[in-house]
Amino acid sequence: MVKAKQVLDVHVSKGITRAQSNEHLRCRSAKATEYAMSKGNYDPTRERLNFEIVRGGKVQQVDISRSIPDRIAVLLRSRGIKDPNEGLAEPKYRTVVNIILGGSRECMQELAFGNQKVDFSKDSDNSHIVRKPEIEQWAKDVYSFVSDKYGEENIAAFVVHLDELNPHVHCTLLPIKNGRFAYKEIFAGKDKFEYSERMKQLHSDFAEVNRKWGMSRGTSIAETGAKHRSTEEYRRMLSEECTTKEEQIERHKAVLASLQSDIRLAERRVKGLTSMVENLKHDMEEKQVQLSSLENELKAQKGDASAISEQKEKLERELAAIQSKLADKQNKLDVADRQLSDLRENMNAIKERTEELKEEAYRYSRDVHSKVDSLLKDAMLEEMVNEHRGLSARLPLSERQIFDDSLVRSVAERGTEVMQCATMLFLGMVDDATTFAETHGGGGGGSELKWGRDEDEDNRAWARRCMRMASRMMRPASGKKPKR
Repeated sequence: MVKAKQVLDVHVSKGITRAQSNEHLRCRSAKATEYAMSKGNYDPTRERLNFEIVRGGKVQQVDISRSIPDRIAVLLRSRGIKDPNEGLAEPKYRTVVNIILGGSRECMQELAFGNQKVDFSKDSDNSHIVRKPEIEQWAKDVYSFVSDKYGEENIAAFVVHLDELNPHVHCTLLPIKNGRFAYKEIFAGKDKFEYSERMKQLHSDFAEVNRKWGMSRGTSIAETGAKHRSTEEYRRMLSEECTTKEEQIERHKAVLASLQSDIRLAERRVKGLTSMVENLKHDMEEKQVQLSSLENELKAQKGDASAISEQKEKLERELAAIQSKLADKQNKLDVADRQLSDLRENMNAIKERTEELKEEAYRYSRDVHSKVDSLLKDAMLEEMVNEHRGLSARLPLSERQIFDDSLVRSVAERGTEVMQCATMLFLGMVDDATTFAETHGGGGGGSELKWGRDEDEDNRAWARRCMRMASRMMRPASGKKPKR
């Protein structure tokens, strides 16, 4: 199995048209089929390999007897749920989530066709190709994943296309929870940031399903297409040639601001193109109805055949023009969707790196402070020891005796050994501390203080007591081992 990345792309809409349904179910007109073939991404000789997963995770051939809108209507009636867009002049509520699921081209082709020689060139004949069981099992796993996450009862259609260059799933999902449409609650969240986190988690969860199929976590549907210019541009903008973490963080913040601006523009473009595509699909459906009516009139020999034929030809030209415009806008919409998805992924990645930089900056600052603190303490101790030695040397013997048995004197005379001995005591290495003291000229103790750390004793208090004990152990006099 080729190591590859998964593909997962989510699109929300206010319903699904019959034209979209026909595309998913391959219930196309001859002209639509011809157009799909002209794009070079559709092979009619492999259409028979398409299948769908239905209730219970069963594999069956694609059912073209019922459109997806009809399936949705039946599902809603059976559950007593009303479509909130029903009766509205213009759909207002987001009631359908279209999810595309797949993986890198080579991996998906291997799952679908194995080692069979498939000719992916235009107008090729692949009627001899058979569907491999691996693609069915993968699709079942994906179906279970969607079912577990969003409810099997909410899956209106789950169609697997093997007649395109890259095999994939089209899942039509109803965002229903507790008997009502709840897109925002299930997918969107309270804001764009929460939506981003949910989508990121969805990718990660899907990756667990694809792990056994040799696919790792992907980014978006753009995985199988070309990346737009922004990715490299943002990478150049984020070149971390800065001298400080603070500068890197500021640069990331600037890029994030730029990304957010680009995302807003991309969202407006997607919205505009989506509206254009929907309007064109509506116009095409109307023309198709009119054309069908004229064809029926001709068959029934009603009216002026010449005039009807002229109307029919005019409608066919208009329909061809609409289909051409629709194809152009749909392609532009696909590109805009991919770019928007990439921009969002870029933003998430930069946000993650920014947070990493902030944490790195905090750790660096903390380490610097710790090192400076230790250095200053060492310097202070050294200065105190030198000062004590200077002052002690100028004192009369009688006054100098007041420092006998003191920690100050012990540290001044044998600071390094006292610190080593105290460190061992602090770590609970009493025997090692005793041996160290005895082998470095110390008497090994002589303190009557109890030994061992108290339950309520904090580190600082314990450290002070260890220092005092080490001072006694390093005295050049015989004594007993410290009590344990």
